[in-house]
Amino acid sequence: MSAAERAVADVRAQVSAEEWATRVDLAACYRLVAHFGWDDLVFTHISARVPGTHDFLINPYGLMFEEVTASNLVRVDLSGNRTLPSPYEINPAGYTIHSAIHQVRDDAGCVLHLHTMAGIAVSAQKDGLLPISQQATLILLSLSYHDYEGIALNPEEKGRLQAHLGNTRHMILRNHGLLTVGRTVSDAFMMMFSLQRACEIQIMAQAAGGNSQLIGIPESVLATVPEYMKQVTRGAGTGLVWPALLRKMDRVDPSYKE
Repeated sequence: MSAAERAVADVRAQVSAEEWATRVDLAACYRLVAHFGWDDLVFTHISARVPGTHDFLINPYGLMFEEVTASNLVRVDLSGNRTLPSPYEINPAGYTIHSAIHQVRDDAGCVLHLHTMAGIAVSAQKDGLLPISQQATLILLSLSYHDYEGIALNPEEKGRLQAHLGNTRHMILRNHGLLTVGRTVSDAFMMMFSLQRACEIQIMAQAAGGNSQLIGIPESVLATVPEYMKQVTRGAGTGLVWPALLRKMDRVDPSYKE
């Protein structure tokens, strides 16, 4: 075994139980994104804050999402320095986006960014996400937009990204893709599931006749969504879904936990 392989294999012994649990959830999230066909080769990225620190975990640049494990996730600080030995580099654009959000959002336990076809298609539309589906009503409660500035390598973009995101939980990056900010990995994933589904529905509905044929949801109905969500989730939130998703990943390939 090489020194690099040993560094990855020994990670569990070097981290707290809380960090290891976060690593397992984040690796599962990467596998779920691949399972649903939302990945973009080795591009896009998901990060999770290391509990009790300002560091965050992110994918090893160059690995497919189905290759991500709890051990090979890279731990970095807000300056992009690795704070745990790793043979892997990280995506520079991923660092720009994720460090910007983790820096200013104390509630950003997880930041999930994707380049799905439906998400990019909606991000390129002037009106953005339309209130035409039940899924969209969930997103419109907390949605922001950020204009495209090219590949996210310019550190000066961080301030604009932070300002546009504000306190929202969902963001559509114009001409680019989708982003969610969750208190936990499971929160961010479920937010992305709804956002991605809303975009898919919109593109399919528009294909059947364009915006002129769409039926919008009235403002009076949109106003009832917060209370409706409390009743549907029974206060459990993603606790109803995440354990089932982990069981799915265990059936598909449990190696994410390694």
